[in-house]
Parts: sequence; C-alpha cells; structure tokens
Amino acid sequence: MIKYKSTIRVEHKDEIISILNQQLADTFDLYSQLKQAHWNVKGLQFYALHLLFDDLAKEILDHIDNIAERVVSLGGIAKGTLRMAAKTSRLPHSPETFDSGEFTIKKLVERYNTICESTRVAIESICLLGDKATADLFTGVVRGLDKSLWMLQSHLL
Repeated sequence: MIKYKSTIRVEHKDEIISILNQQLADTFDLYSQLKQAHWNVKGLQFYALHLLFDDLAKEILDHIDNIAERVVSLGGIAKGTLRMAAKTSRLPHSPETFDSGEFTIKKLVERYNTICESTRVAIESICLLGDKATADLFTGVVRGLDKSLWMLQSHLL
C-alpha cells in the first residue's frame, strides 16, 4: 500500500480497499455481462433492448472508474482487469445462450439484485469503518443501480 496522507485510520485502509476491490470486480463483471447481452439479445424487442443494454453498460463504466480511483486514492492497487474480476466476482455467470429478450432481462435483473444488495452491505461495512466518503461513493453507485434495475424490471410487467 502506498502511504498517502489521509484522515482515515491506517488500520482500516486495507479493509476498505478490499471492499472497494470486491465491488470493483462485481461491477466489472456486470459491465461485461451487459455487453454480452447487448451483443446477443434476440427477439421482437431486439433493437430497443440492444440500445438499453448498451446505455446501462456505459453507466456502469462510470461506476467502475469511480470505484477504481477511490482504491488508488486510498493508496491501494485497483484490481480492475477482466481476469481479476473473473476470479473474485460474486455474480452468477453469464448465460451461454440468449433465447429471448425476456430471458435476457430476467438474467440481468438477477445480477442487478445481487450487486444492489452487495453494494448496500458495502455501505454498511464502510460506515462502520468510519469512511463517509467511500460510503457516499457507494450510495451514488447504488442509486444508479436501483434506477437501472427499475428500468429492467419494468420490461417484465
């Protein structure tokens, strides 16, 4: 760990960085699964979903960048390659086939639910460690994830 001056107690930095890197892996995996869905979605709603999945992936890229930069600003190393994410992501694997738009949306809803929950747990953990800035970052992330989840679920009603 690089020693940057910070008001966050040093004994908590490793734990905070670990939580950030875990969320980075999950978020990067979600990004790749959105792109997989974007490329492979099938069905009558193909074009609309193709565009939606791409827009959602672009939003996720902003979250990835903010999480990774927070890791580095705390003196850590952002573990942000696809291979690193694949080793530690807690999301289910992407489906091999995409039978329909509805099937694809259902799978993405599952993944969004998983990452929304893990981000909320991360907020609670980070708050207990006294890092309000990182908790605020995750609050912004989960706010965006919640909105995207709502958009996806609206297709299933």
